[in-house]
Amino acid sequence: MKEDRFLTGILIGIALLVVASLSVFFLRKDTDTYLPEDSPAAIVHNYIFALQNEDFERAYSYLAADENKPSYTTFLRDVATTNQDSVQIGEAEITGETASVQLIFTNMGGGLFLDRQYEYIETAFLIKENGGWKILNMQNAYWYWDWYQAKN
Repeated sequence: MKEDRFLTGILIGIALLVVASLSVFFLRKDTDTYLPEDSPAAIVHNYIFALQNEDFERAYSYLAADENKPSYTTFLRDVATTNQDSVQIGEAEITGETASVQLIFTNMGGGLFLDRQYEYIETAFLIKENGGWKILNMQNAYWYWDWYQAKN
């Protein structure tokens, strides 16, 4: 009789843990979302988030109307052929009508028995255009592109 109560207690505990974990999984809020477009860091975040969600039209809309801006077709071709593991948006620095945003990339590399994490820092450059921030250049950065390299 005592063993039956102990076993029943264990089974009830397991059932409660399963219900709690399923509740947390299904009721948690999705923290990845678009940010208000009021700062250079938010524009870079939204650009990267749009690319990750394959919302290419929205991502393309964050690019500055520069003479070296790729066509939408070229943009689609180039974003479809590249990949990064992870990016973290760092500090932003605003100077008048221009801004720079630090990007910290994390890539996994290595072989069968040796996995390493590599980090490198790049900078996104933005310009104020029609009252809002637009990406002018993301040198060697996330999924496409360095307009200055394309220009030379």
